[in-house]
Parts: sequence; structure tokens; C-alpha cells
Amino acid sequence: MYFETGHERAFGTFPLKGDDLQSALETALDVGYRAIDTAQMYANEAAIGEVLQRSTLQRNDVFITSKVPTSEFSEEKFIPSVKQSLSDLQVDDVDVLLVHWPPGDDDVRPSLDWLQQAKQQGLTKHIGISNYNSIQMRTAKAHCQYPLVTNQVEFHPLIDQSTLQNTTKETGIPLASYCSVARGKVFSYPVFEKIADKYNVTAAQVVLRWIIQQGVSINAMSTKRENLKANFDVLGFALTEDEMQSITALNQAAYRIVDKALVPWAPTWD
Repeated sequence: MYFETGHERAFGTFPLKGDDLQSALETALDVGYRAIDTAQMYANEAAIGEVLQRSTLQRNDVFITSKVPTSEFSEEKFIPSVKQSLSDLQVDDVDVLLVHWPPGDDDVRPSLDWLQQAKQQGLTKHIGISNYNSIQMRTAKAHCQYPLVTNQVEFHPLIDQSTLQNTTKETGIPLASYCSVARGKVFSYPVFEKIADKYNVTAAQVVLRWIIQQGVSINAMSTKRENLKANFDVLGFALTEDEMQSITALNQAAYRIVDKALVPWAPTWD
């Protein structure tokens, strides 16, 4: 979905809030970003809404993704929480609404029903999932009457997500990345600087290009204009198959950031 609409490069807003968020978002929009990724848990939707209201861009020019946390997974809370997000963002609907997490390893279907209700009520144009493992992806695919346009997951060169990639081929649910540069951990590996020197780009651009060439959309955050621009300008070069493989080999590091120690309600990862 993201690739079809040209929004394979999104400005990720976590953990920015307040003035820092508004300044960075204004810069991102000026650089050329037209996709914005947020969530109720980020507590920054109102600040995003203020920026969008001040912007000269039209609503249809901006592609907004938001997410509903597990704390709102009930018949009474889910839809009101979405309406609050829309009020904060000062929009009539979002482009994509995700369930931010599955309910651990419990049944995902009730929360998917409420997600579909949001779609039916016109609160979102599209729906998707986030942090689902392969079993949950298959369940979601079988259960939902609407296409699921993404599964947003931790995705970077230091973690092996081949199981999810294979499940994408099986279910047709594309992946989107967060923690795309492993919170800077990737830069301790010389291969990125070596490849970056060849193409006269940055190491971060090499990482993001590696992700995009696998058909995975990216969410990248920075508060600096030069980094925002570099993160956006990743379509002007292409990695060779050998370069792709040399980077993919780093997933043996098995460096997962969002593990159960950090998020106790996380599902059992593949």
C-alpha cells in the first residue's frame, strides 16, 4: 500500500512532543515528506494537528498513520479513542489506522473487529496491524474483510525478520519498518561506511536503501534538517545483490530492541 501510493518514506514522530515535534515536522514537510506516522501512545497527535493546520498543504497531500493501543481494546473505548485522535489531529479521518500491538499471544480477532468498525464508520481509509508475529498475521488475514495494508514491525539489518517476510508473501500484508537504523547500533559496523563512500551517500542512507529494496517501507525520525533530507533522499541509488547480501548477513547479530523486557505485553516473536 505504501509503495503503491508513493509513501514508502514516512516521518516517524516517536518520541517527539511539543515544540520539538512541531519544529521537526515542519522541517520534514519542507524537505518533502508527505507521510506522517504517529500513535495515541506517542501523545503528540495534537501537536501534529496544529502543524497541519498551519501548513499550506491540503489534507489530501498528507498521508497520516495512527495506532490504537491495547489499553483501548474494548467495545466501549476503541471507537471513542479513534475519534479523539481525529479531533487532536484536526482531520475527519486518517489514511491508515493500526492496532499498535496485539494483545500478547491472546486472540487478536476482537481488536480487529473494532478496527474494522472504525473503517466502516469512515474514521480511516485503510486499516493495518503492528507488531504482529507470523501466526497473528495469518489469523488477521483470514479474519478481516478489508485488506490489511501493513504490519509495522522492528526491521533493520541486525535482526532476522525473514519469517515475517515470508509471511508477507503468503498473506499479502506488506511490512513497514520502525527502529530502521537500530537506534544507531548499525553504525558500529564498517560495511555501511564502505558502501556509503562508494555511492557518496551516508551510512544511514545505505541502511534505509537496504530496507526499501526489500519492499519494506520506512519510518525514520530526526530533528536535524540534514538528516531528514538524507533519510528522504534514498531513491537515487541502488545496492547491488552482493551489497544487499553483505548487509543481510549482519542479522546474525540477533539484536532485537523491542523485546519482552521492554514491552511485557509483546507477543512471542518469530
